[in-house]
Amino acid sequence: MDDNQRRRITGEHTSESGGPMGTDTISTMTSVIEETRRVVNGIDDSQLGAPTPCEGWAVRDVLNHVTAGAKMFTISVRDGAIPDEQLGELMTGDNVGADFKASFGTAADDAEAAFAAPGVLDRVVKLPFGEMPAGIALNIAIFDLTTHAWDLAKATGQSTALDPAVLEAAYGAAQGMLNDDMRATGLFGPEVPVPTDAPLQDRLAALAGRQP
Repeated sequence: MDDNQRRRITGEHTSESGGPMGTDTISTMTSVIEETRRVVNGIDDSQLGAPTPCEGWAVRDVLNHVTAGAKMFTISVRDGAIPDEQLGELMTGDNVGADFKASFGTAADDAEAAFAAPGVLDRVVKLPFGEMPAGIALNIAIFDLTTHAWDLAKATGQSTALDPAVLEAAYGAAQGMLNDDMRATGLFGPEVPVPTDAPLQDRLAALAGRQP
């Protein structure tokens, strides 16, 4: 992936208006993790097989994905990159085991510690979709994790009205990121029409291709 492709997919060129940057990015990421932790802790074991708005994924699949994602971002931010073999294990393996709450909690704690390290925003990290400044990588994580927290809340009967500051940050990141190139990867469907005055959680979901 060349620099232009990376910028089109990550929305890096619109970062000044398309999501939180600078030191606020770290505090926002922490808030996103804690809000997701709250949703995860509200899930009952009996709901793990329930379908989610993330097409083809049950609740356990989404939990597995967000736990893997937390581990991937932790390693990438801490070490600069994640080895291909380790990435493959995270993407294809079971990351939640017998206790999904503890598994996500540990991954979340490690991520918060990695993101809080001095000078973290000055680093350049290598992710599966390209090399980029850590601040851009965190913007991607803010959007991705918030969207999946919405998926999990929706699928398990919890309120999708997540922390307004978290929703605002994720929506801002999504606006700069969800362009034609990103949607062409197949990770996100077409934007779903919703009223302009719809609640922010519904607008975020719609932007991510979900039916609120």
